[in-house]
Amino acid sequence: MDGIAEITIARPEKRNAMTGQMFADLRSCFDRFAQGDARVAILKAEGDKVFCAGADLSDPPEMFWHGVPEFGFRCDKPIISAISGKAIGAGMVLALMCDFVVVSEDAELIYPEARIGVAKGAVSVLMKRGPMRVVMEMMLTGDPLGAERAYQVGMVNHIVPAGQHVEAARKMARQLADNAPLVVEMLKRLGLDTLGDTPIQTLFDTSLRVDKVMNSQDAADALEAFREKRKPVFHGR
Repeated sequence: MDGIAEITIARPEKRNAMTGQMFADLRSCFDRFAQGDARVAILKAEGDKVFCAGADLSDPPEMFWHGVPEFGFRCDKPIISAISGKAIGAGMVLALMCDFVVVSEDAELIYPEARIGVAKGAVSVLMKRGPMRVVMEMMLTGDPLGAERAYQVGMVNHIVPAGQHVEAARKMARQLADNAPLVVEMLKRLGLDTLGDTPIQTLFDTSLRVDKVMNSQDAADALEAFREKRKPVFHGR
């Protein structure tokens, strides 16, 4: 679509559960969006019953956060998630880390990790994206948060009749794409900077910085120079 990119989670046979490869592919899609001409992205899913069942525990995505906005990357262009049915665990975090959230009236936000006994802690960032007591209850009880309640407390932007979530997201995207892109991008970043990072975001950001150094050519050359007992030459890459 003109000025609008659409990214679709397409694994309906597994309730759109995300593997490590899927999160890597998602990151590639977001990178292409950030570097391309599109001004707004919509994140949606195939099928209406489950937006995303979360991480595929048969193939745990250890680096899932690389594909989540404001965790593994920063993008100043607006991103809208369009949710129908259940958004569970990592899938829910992924959707709510988008800048705008459109849900169908049958949508449910579910974070079951306190019941399952496995968690990465990423959901804690939602304490800055919703009322403290509502988010805390959702995190610690595992009870679903329905679309109407999520809308009432300001965790989603729009609630629409079943089956109309993608169309509503497209309408919103069109309005954003028609606005002044430099202003939109500046205000988005200033707004998020005003909120500030949470401890989990700082952890992920630090990991990225360390990985960049340790996986660099300079690091490899330095180790080789040490083994050969010579002075390393650094190139900043």
